Amino acid sequence: MIRIAIDAMGGDFGPEPIVKGTIEALKEKKFEAILVGKKDEILSLLPKGYKDKILIIEADDVIDMGDAATDALKRQESSIYKAVELVRNGQADGVVSAGHSGATMTLATLRLGRLKNVLRPALVTSMPTKSGKRSVLMDAGANVDCKAEHLFQFGIMGYYYAQDMLKVSSPRVGLLANGEEDSKGNEVTKEAFKLLEGQQGFIGNVEGNNIFDGSCDVIVCDGFIGNLVLKASEGVASTISYFIKEYIRKSPIAITGALLMRKVFHLLKKEIDYAEIGGAPLVGIKGCAIVSHGKSNPKAVKNAIFQAIRYVDTGVNIHIENRLEELKSKTSAL
Repeated sequence: MIRIAIDAMGGDFGPEPIVKGTIEALKEKKFEAILVGKKDEILSLLPKGYKDKILIIEADDVIDMGDAATDALKRQESSIYKAVELVRNGQADGVVSAGHSGATMTLATLRLGRLKNVLRPALVTSMPTKSGKRSVLMDAGANVDCKAEHLFQFGIMGYYYAQDMLKVSSPRVGLLANGEEDSKGNEVTKEAFKLLEGQQGFIGNVEGNNIFDGSCDVIVCDGFIGNLVLKASEGVASTISYFIKEYIRKSPIAITGALLMRKVFHLLKKEIDYAEIGGAPLVGIKGCAIVSHGKSNPKAVKNAIFQAIRYVDTGVNIHIENRLEELKSKTSAL
């Protein structure tokens, strides 16, 4: 049975939504849940029927959002450090944390290590598209400065992530640039284009609108650009929702229409709600680490756990390693 270590103390609202989300996940799927954090606080939130179904690992230190990510390596009694160590020691298959994202990524990278031939892990986030399916944006914030070979590997890793996790049979991989023409982009993306050209699924340069129009399954960029895209998209979605609510509040006619359109609004919210996804996997590390939103509610925690279970189940790490080894062998033979 798959074992998932959950940082019970991470997140903006303490252990309550994390414990509740874990219980909701256990109601729907069979897996071994390991909650890491302050045992007394966790036990006080667990119903009697679950106290013997969840393993609790004591951790009395919590890394706050304002702490430096590099401090995580020194704070070995923290909940996120101990959760990652469970994966490192083979006591868990994956880790989920809604806590300090920098600390989670630092520990996952340095304590678990990278997959063979992976230069840098990348943070993956999925974006809604007009097709009803989702596109994959990587890197979404793990690497703010990248070389061409890093972007090349993001394309390879994204291809297998989309194939295994999103069940896209032949993923289309695009390189984010300021135009579709081969000549567009900066020096790094131009060099990355040359490396990706001819690779399975590569369709060339794509623009920002292609993230959402369903024409591309994997969008490759560095973490600086990816994080800006992600935060800007969240801002646009939030602003549109705000305007819709304001127009409805001010107009009696709009209120009538809103009642009729309730289902449509519900579906729209579902598309843009981060809780539906759960979190962003750090791809390219040994094992599995899911970085969740700090404001995660129980639903988001539940879905992050499901994402971790699916990640372990698919064998995406093996497929990435095999492909990179194959490419290395071909390069060496030239």
